[in-house]
Amino acid sequence: MNENFIDYVKIFFRSGKGGGGSAHLARSANTPKGGPDGGDGGRGGHVILKGNAQLWTLLHLKYTKHLYAENGEAGGKNQCFGKDGKDVYIDVPLGTIVKDAETSELMAEVLEDKQEIILLKGGRGGLGNVHFKSATRQTPRFAQPGEPGLECQAILELKILADVGLVGFPNAGKSTFISSVSNARPKIANYPFTTLVPNLGMVSYREQRSFVVADIPGIIEGASEGKGLGLRFLRHIERNAVLMFLVPVDSEDILKEYNILLTELKAYNPDLLDKKRLLAISKCDLLPVEELNKIKANIHADIPVVYISSHTQMGLTETKDQLWALLNE
Repeated sequence: MNENFIDYVKIFFRSGKGGGGSAHLARSANTPKGGPDGGDGGRGGHVILKGNAQLWTLLHLKYTKHLYAENGEAGGKNQCFGKDGKDVYIDVPLGTIVKDAETSELMAEVLEDKQEIILLKGGRGGLGNVHFKSATRQTPRFAQPGEPGLECQAILELKILADVGLVGFPNAGKSTFISSVSNARPKIANYPFTTLVPNLGMVSYREQRSFVVADIPGIIEGASEGKGLGLRFLRHIERNAVLMFLVPVDSEDILKEYNILLTELKAYNPDLLDKKRLLAISKCDLLPVEELNKIKANIHADIPVVYISSHTQMGLTETKDQLWALLNE
């Protein structure tokens, strides 16, 4: 298992509390009974999320259990303001969502590079006694305390941002396909579960256009109930605009296998069935032309179908055309 791909962390966050206002009264040899001169407290530090396009995993936060922003400083005499507490910035990969660990409520979603979201605001600083002076109250001996900071236990989850998600059982040829059409170099072997982390590949298309394909680790029947590595990877499919289903040509029943994959997606999240789909029948170099033509005559799917072989490059250009058309419908 690639230990470097971390797509789930749990962290306790706390923003800084505001500094209290000062209740100082001016006293000196010249002004033995001077008025109020207490300054305001500084605001507590915010907890801020920041999108970073260079990151592709939450690995850098794996061992972070607590993150606290700094408290604001108290106000001082001579109407000196307290310093604001330092904000805490958390760099996260694009596609990160933050949920409240107790209620599962969505708190934030980071989709753009350098995007900043204040997750928890720091407490406001208290007002100094200067603000409470009036005609009837010349020397207020009180000031406002600072507001407390906010805290919460939050879950950070990464959902891969890609245009096309490859969906199929283990060993359907997803890794071979992505390595044939893109710059991704996943580990490829002829046994199930070779891919244990999502692989992203940039596919160059005609006239310097491109789109991103994600090779999602193989789904198994029962994945939506958490069997195998199911739930961990199904969430990455939620962000893809187009789903490309891969079923090998030597499968016992191609349409049955496609329907099992659909059932797993529907059980996990029915909205996934609203996405645009393409069925790619892979490993077509394994059959003689006559056999392949027989299969083509019998496949009646409700979505576009392409026949490919990543080894011989058969059908790859047509597949890219179809994906591009679906992405730009």
